Amino acid sequence: MSRPTYSAAHWGIYEVEQRAEADPLLRALRDDPDPTRIGLDQLDPSVKALRIARPAVRRGWLEGRREGRGSDAFIEVDWDTALDLAAGEIERVREIHGNRAIFGGSYGWASAGRFHHAQSQLHRFYNQIGGYVASRDSYSLGAGRVLMPHVATDMDTSNGNHTSWEVLAEHCELFIAFGGVPLKNTQVSSSGAGRHRARAGLASLAEAGVRLVNISPMHDNFPGESVEWVPIRPNTDTAVMLAMAYEVAVSPTFDRSFLDSHTVGFEHFLPYLTGAADGIPKTPEWAEAISTVPAAKIRELAAACLARRTMLSGSWALQRSSHGEQPFWALVALASMVGQIGLPGGGYGIGYGAMNVMGSSHMRIPGPVFPQGRNPIADFIPCARLSDMLLHTGHTFRYNGGHYTYPDIRLVHWAGGNPYHHHQDLNRLRRAWAKPETIIVQEQYWTPTAKAADIVLPATIALERNDIGFATREGFYIAMKQALPPQGQARDDHAIFAALAARLGVEEAFTEGLDATGWLRRIYEANRAQVAELGLALPDFDGFWAEGLIDLAPHDAPHIMHADFRADPVAHPLKTPSGKIEIYSERIAGFDLEDCPGHPVWIEPFEWLGAREAARHPFHLISDQPERKLHGQLDPAPHSRAGKVQGREGLHIHPEDAATYGIAEGALVEVYNDRGRALAGARYNPALMRGVLRLSTGAWADPQGDLDRHGNPNALTPDVGASSLSQGCSAHSCLVAVRLWQKEPPKVQAFEPPDLLPNISAKKE
Repeated sequence: MSRPTYSAAHWGIYEVEQRAEADPLLRALRDDPDPTRIGLDQLDPSVKALRIARPAVRRGWLEGRREGRGSDAFIEVDWDTALDLAAGEIERVREIHGNRAIFGGSYGWASAGRFHHAQSQLHRFYNQIGGYVASRDSYSLGAGRVLMPHVATDMDTSNGNHTSWEVLAEHCELFIAFGGVPLKNTQVSSSGAGRHRARAGLASLAEAGVRLVNISPMHDNFPGESVEWVPIRPNTDTAVMLAMAYEVAVSPTFDRSFLDSHTVGFEHFLPYLTGAADGIPKTPEWAEAISTVPAAKIRELAAACLARRTMLSGSWALQRSSHGEQPFWALVALASMVGQIGLPGGGYGIGYGAMNVMGSSHMRIPGPVFPQGRNPIADFIPCARLSDMLLHTGHTFRYNGGHYTYPDIRLVHWAGGNPYHHHQDLNRLRRAWAKPETIIVQEQYWTPTAKAADIVLPATIALERNDIGFATREGFYIAMKQALPPQGQARDDHAIFAALAARLGVEEAFTEGLDATGWLRRIYEANRAQVAELGLALPDFDGFWAEGLIDLAPHDAPHIMHADFRADPVAHPLKTPSGKIEIYSERIAGFDLEDCPGHPVWIEPFEWLGAREAARHPFHLISDQPERKLHGQLDPAPHSRAGKVQGREGLHIHPEDAATYGIAEGALVEVYNDRGRALAGARYNPALMRGVLRLSTGAWADPQGDLDRHGNPNALTPDVGASSLSQGCSAHSCLVAVRLWQKEPPKVQAFEPPDLLPNISAKKE
């Protein structure tokens, strides 16, 4: 019997069955205990119909007009014409304005393959021709990525080192999750999920008798009948954490030994907790007035933390908010005061439920990497400040203690990503998107971003090329063998950039004389030598390619986050300035930021249910990750469409709130604020707090004026930095109002390609 062939995506590994006169059939990996449905219908006709078949150029751009992006027709052209136009624009902008006028836009979720990773390909290309303006951090973790290296450890290290589920089941007695443990998010891992483990991990805690507590505006983001739900007003987790820390500090059982040996700065933090510094003791009663969590419950949980082996978990959603640094910092400070960091089953975790990798027992090893080279351009932006950069050329901004200036961007080149999904305040983004002279997009589908481009270059999907799949602590190397020919005239991103490099005189530097197969062999063999030094023997490339799948499960070793640091903080220091956990950071304090001082604090969000603005917009909108897709990927697929209401994203609303506004289940509703409007389908959900709405991200943007017809919540979310420390995304600090839609509903056009004109010779005027 022949071995199966495999492919991989961020949401899992597939066995690929070839069929005569039909597309391949995809099946989830056979021994995946909890496979996801996402991705199995990526070859469905409804998805294939949205593929970009041929290179295309926006008609208005050819006529010299910037306006019309997103609504113009496109002229289909041959590859040579498209590449000549793209290379000509890149060279023109470089000659007139320099490489500081080029923004290399991308995002890391384009492909699970380690070679055909659009972000890496784009960066390598531009590094060969003088560089580009880059972006830093992510929409998911903007505040956390900046803060945590100052406080404890960087987020990449943290994500791959969470205490294993097996250890938690054996040793943990109390698991408190601020923001829940949403299993829908664990369907994915960056670069590819292996065996989905979170559902079984949570079940093992329940079976072991671990007390499970969900402090969240939503009950259904932590599954299980035994889970205790503690409703909390959105954006107020920091206040509850501070009140728990206050209770720990005044408890007669409080033991400062871990603080004294493994942390710095508690002497600065304690006066704030007690009120000696500002006259406001951070008592449970103080926190109850802010959060609505009963003071008695806060006291009880604080006491339980000291009496039991406790894991304190914070979701990534907490820091996608105004002053989003504070809940992560407060969580680490509280865990430090409890004193169980580095013990089996105790301490803290940032992101249980954020991706499949958290809680993994697989060994941590580096994976194959396509080298990007060095970017000679120093200019950058925090990724969530895209519109600011385009709208406010020459303005200064603060970031991580530095002072920077937004560059004058004339050309945007986007490969791998859809800012019309990720970015906030899409109506503002549309105004910003009109500013560059040229926008080049490499994409597989006619997404909103592709439809808003000037030059569109069709790219292959993972099933149409060879690649290597690997993800940190996911336990597999996957030979991702090409399963079908490219649809239409699509080319892989490496081939596209190699052709552009040839036109700009750097083909040899970009390709180093290697084709895609040569690069796969090189990066695999380099990684093979690297992991051999760690004691892992991999077959050579030919053996790996013949085998198809390398399972690292025999090398599993359950681990405990910060165990070495706890055992010996001198021999195993953290990478903070002090080598210890920094409850007070002299470095951050030295930045002199009013919106992010030197220790965790409660700062009122700019939008929350305690604000005056709640009188006009009385609902707090949560725009979480979707259940039936990854970000906006595969939104046109049948699995995603099956979850929509009247063809639009579903708005979760408490039945009593719905009754107040005369909204029947399944009715179309308009969600609105001063930034925009979105049309969605009502879905009753008693697992929400009153006054809270949930409209998941991922619906492809479908604007009609300031209304999004498809239910994209980023028509409503604020485009404001979390603070001047991180400039991270603050989408979860969003107030809205809702009303029944009583007019004829507009047609959803998100999945309609643009008008495509016949292939003609195109020349820019």
